[in-house]
Amino acid sequence: MRELAETARQWAAQGRTGFLVRPLTERGFGPRRPADALLIDEDGHCHGTLYGGAFDAYLAAEAAALPADHTAGVREVSVHDDEVKRAGLTCGGHAEVLLQSLHTVPARWWDLLADGTDAALITRLDEARTRAAGTVTAPGPEADGGPAEAVERARELLSRRRTGRDIRPTDDGLILIETFPAVPHLVIVGGGELAELLARQARLLDWHATVESAAEDAVRLLAQRPAAACLIVLSHEPDVDVPVLSAALTTGVPYVGALGSRHTQDRRAADLAKAGLDEELLGRIHGPIGLDLGARTPAETALAICAEVLAALDAREVRVLRDASA
Repeated sequence: MRELAETARQWAAQGRTGFLVRPLTERGFGPRRPADALLIDEDGHCHGTLYGGAFDAYLAAEAAALPADHTAGVREVSVHDDEVKRAGLTCGGHAEVLLQSLHTVPARWWDLLADGTDAALITRLDEARTRAAGTVTAPGPEADGGPAEAVERARELLSRRRTGRDIRPTDDGLILIETFPAVPHLVIVGGGELAELLARQARLLDWHATVESAAEDAVRLLAQRPAAACLIVLSHEPDVDVPVLSAALTTGVPYVGALGSRHTQDRRAADLAKAGLDEELLGRIHGPIGLDLGARTPAETALAICAEVLAALDAREVRVLRDASA
């Protein structure tokens, strides 16, 4: 949805009307980006991506047909068999899709998305799902409103650093909670082929990545947006890796990893302890870095590191999907 922010702000400045369209519930469809959404303008033109465009024309027609006293509507869509291939989808599926009048979405929502910062949108739906009104919250103490339990749930989801949607009943009615944490930013300290491959892997994941060689530049990047930063130290120089690791650990960066043998890890830990860091903070360092995928080449190592970052951001215990119960 972040890619829609500038379009939505332009429409608002021009006084144009339209609808924000995204799923309430889904079954099937295979791997998808949970942030996918559509903007539909008053002329039925669609901006964004949702189910490979399979339902764009239908949803545009349904939005245009909503009664004037409705600020929202819910429509069911499904695709199966040969339609799956024509739509370019991995699997068939069924979804309930919310069509929400754009003027009920707070302007601050689009500002936060455009700025790339953490944000959550809490949308109240009436029982008939014909009306919707959104409020915005953020992970800190400030919030623009919304039921307390919904705000708390939004902050909980944001703390996991994953984009997602959650719909639930509350004492105030049905609530849709949408969370958009800041895009992960890999701060890679040290150069070489592995640094380049890590940056390339990050781009495949739609993450940001910056390669730095100087400690002060890396520390500055970590301080700019610590909740989104993920530190990967490739340097083995104490005057570089120790100050950078110390800054990341003391500012709450969600992932801190360091390449090197166990001997190198022990040397770093001793230096950091001399700098005043306790065992609890030192225990947050992922080192040796990466998941145990049997990586041997630099490309495989980059994959193993990014896989560990992904798991750590979701506070997930890594396991084989075949052994999962869900």
